[in-house]
Amino acid sequence: MSTTEHYDAIETRAPAAREAELFSRLPEILRKAMQAPGYAERLRGVNPAHITSRAALATLPVLRKSDLPALHKAAPPFGGFVNKPPGAFARLFTSPGPIFEPEATRDDPWRGARALHAAGFRPGDVVLNTFSYHLTPGGFMFDMSARALGCAVIPAGPGNTEAQFELIEAYSPVGYCGTPDFLKILIDAAIAADRDVSSIKRAIVSGAAFPPSLQKEIKSHGIEAYQAFGTADLGLIAFDTTARDGMVVNEDIILEIVRPGTGKPVAEGDVGEIVVTTLDPDHPWIRLAIGDLTAALPGTSACGRTNLRIKGWMGRADQTTKVKGMFVRPEQIAEITKRHPELGRLRLVVRRDNEQDVMTLRCECAAPTEALREAVTSTLRAVTNLGGSVELTLPGSLPNDGKVIADERSSS
Repeated sequence: MSTTEHYDAIETRAPAAREAELFSRLPEILRKAMQAPGYAERLRGVNPAHITSRAALATLPVLRKSDLPALHKAAPPFGGFVNKPPGAFARLFTSPGPIFEPEATRDDPWRGARALHAAGFRPGDVVLNTFSYHLTPGGFMFDMSARALGCAVIPAGPGNTEAQFELIEAYSPVGYCGTPDFLKILIDAAIAADRDVSSIKRAIVSGAAFPPSLQKEIKSHGIEAYQAFGTADLGLIAFDTTARDGMVVNEDIILEIVRPGTGKPVAEGDVGEIVVTTLDPDHPWIRLAIGDLTAALPGTSACGRTNLRIKGWMGRADQTTKVKGMFVRPEQIAEITKRHPELGRLRLVVRRDNEQDVMTLRCECAAPTEALREAVTSTLRAVTNLGGSVELTLPGSLPNDGKVIADERSSS
């Protein structure tokens, strides 16, 4: 814990030192993970001692968050990915799916104290926490992170602005945790009711979009608000800092950005799906693909933190769509890439023409030929069981937005 700009010294260590330390710990985490039957099956034949680099990690299969509800139902409660009984944990949660999440017994199990510190929270602050404490982990996630930092927490939960005003006027919290939407509701309701919420000077928000217009409005009320990005499974993944130059990836996790539908890392700067490996011995996640898109930013933050920076949330990676009554998935587009390695970025565009669904596969290619176009057309039909046209375009001509399937029917 620190009263300086940084939470501790590891936030500013050399990136190479961080990478070496993370991957030195990974083999033991893999060994612990493979004690659980779900990972033992998925990682069959893997020697943990050999997984000591990003290239080696990228050879392991991706576990998709979208698959967790079915896996948890088949092997309750945790899908066979946790080698401890439920009673070994402190709290047990559920989130939509349903997906079941255990909370470890140690301090700050969701790794959020760094994010709060980066947002200006300090020991001795009183914090109003309006995330829900009911069944889902959001409320406890920020509650425990604030307490690990040395703050006192008002466990308010969402809703009931009148009760919130009583708490704020009695305890004068300096910090706010919750969605940006509810912060605006509080501010607007306080103005309308002539209640004093001016003690709140800083906020960490998550769980909803925080567009520049809303950032500006909240700042006009004297509140510096910062975003945190995380999930109910993984805890805090990345967070804003005072530099406001992208979100800094949290410590103790390995974050990859892969092409949607694959486990293959994208080229530097390309948009792709977030895949996270956590170095958590109690509940490790090995290459969990969370379904959200982002892109890495070059260099390090002006705030002095040296970990990877990302642009934040840039959309959903699961672009599955239905064409002529059949589902077409990003994994199928990835299969076309695998069969034709001479192709670069691919994008399947779905439109309506004469009241019919029409597919066009656009492919970046340095050396286009008619023979290649015909071959890819044949592969498209073989992989999707649907006919479509193929356009070969120059490298760099397709947008770098992470989309491999663009459904344009609603706008046509």
